Amino acid sequence: MATSEPFEIPEFAADPFGERMRLAYARSWPVLGASFVFASNSEALLAIAGAAYEGLPAHRLGPVPPVFHIELRLVPALAGGTGEPPPVQTSSGGGMVMGMVDASNHVIVAPAQRRAVITISEDRLAYPYHVRYELIEFAVYLLAARGQDLVSLHAACIGGEGRGVLLLGPSGAGKSTLTLQAALDGYDVMAEDGVFVEPKRLRATGVPNYLHVTDDSLVWLDPAARRAVMASPRIRRRSGVEKFEIDLRTGGLHPAPEPFEIVATILLSAQRTDGPLLEPLARDDAIVRLTADQPYAARQPGWRRFVDTALMRGAWVLRRGASPRATLEALAPWLALQEAVG
Repeated sequence: MATSEPFEIPEFAADPFGERMRLAYARSWPVLGASFVFASNSEALLAIAGAAYEGLPAHRLGPVPPVFHIELRLVPALAGGTGEPPPVQTSSGGGMVMGMVDASNHVIVAPAQRRAVITISEDRLAYPYHVRYELIEFAVYLLAARGQDLVSLHAACIGGEGRGVLLLGPSGAGKSTLTLQAALDGYDVMAEDGVFVEPKRLRATGVPNYLHVTDDSLVWLDPAARRAVMASPRIRRRSGVEKFEIDLRTGGLHPAPEPFEIVATILLSAQRTDGPLLEPLARDDAIVRLTADQPYAARQPGWRRFVDTALMRGAWVLRRGASPRATLEALAPWLALQEAVG
């Protein structure tokens, strides 16, 4: 009796969408008041996430941190996929949000399921900055904000002893320079460009991992601090601007160890003055300025509650002083300095 070879189903036909991909590597980190569990089929891809989230303080906004799951999937490189990756294009529908670079590089976020899937091609491992900030951060920020009803602000935040001030303002207003000065002077740093606030209690969290500054920020530093910053790696923004990437988790700096209670909202101005640096804002003026400064946040469900609560504690314009330290000293009434190092 003749025998036949067992019928083999081609791998692609058996699993055309890669749903049974083996994700052999996993790590979890506390991020933005939650616990994020990352699973991947690639140690190298998981290491990119680790560079962002390893060693962060475990902020807690509630008694039990929510858990979010992110899959990091490494797939073969596309033919011709060389050079800097194109920008991410976003889309949404059916309760999901998508960031698309190309067929092999994209992120799908399902906030209601507390899950995200990020697909990266092998050639993009050569661009960890883009993978980290444009795809992994995309998923983490969306899940944390929507899963905890937080208002997501483009802002910096500094403070001490559990109290912090929000620093808002357009690019070039000096958020990063002022945050660098605060870090060198021993203040706790919550974030330099992304702050997440509970609108009712005005408690804020962030990702205090990196601080990015240009060469212009170094002219005010003493020689030792300047050398330390210049020893940091450089990253290149899509705008072409190069910045030093200072790791707040090393060098004796102070990532915020716990969420901050926001005690003041400060709108930074690039205008220099020899007079008083701080100017209080009337309520109507503050609402107009905050809304103009935060177009994304102003469309979020908790925006109105955030503004009402923040303005009960006051909003000010802060103009530039003779130096970043002089500007920082204007915030002394709200900041609790834990240890002077500068």
